[in-house]
Amino acid sequence: MNKLIHIGFGNIVNSGKIIAIVSPDSAPVKRLVQKARENGTAIDATQGRKTKAVLVMENSQLVLSALLPETIAQRVQAESRDEDEA
Repeated sequence: MNKLIHIGFGNIVNSGKIIAIVSPDSAPVKRLVQKARENGTAIDATQGRKTKAVLVMENSQLVLSALLPETIAQRVQAESRDEDEA
């Protein structure tokens, strides 16, 4: 079953499809985001706020979030712990 996690402002993603959660501060990630915007594969879930995390998805799409990468990672880990307990 797919586990969905909240990434801020009412936006939810499938945690099973996340490859990486990275900070948008480095130059390579900024270039990756810019190319994704140009190609139409970037999904902006920041609601106009500063991008603090970039989620790299299995289908080569990028999801931009206003939550910190640590916060999103904790939510993914909490989901996997809940799954293990069940």
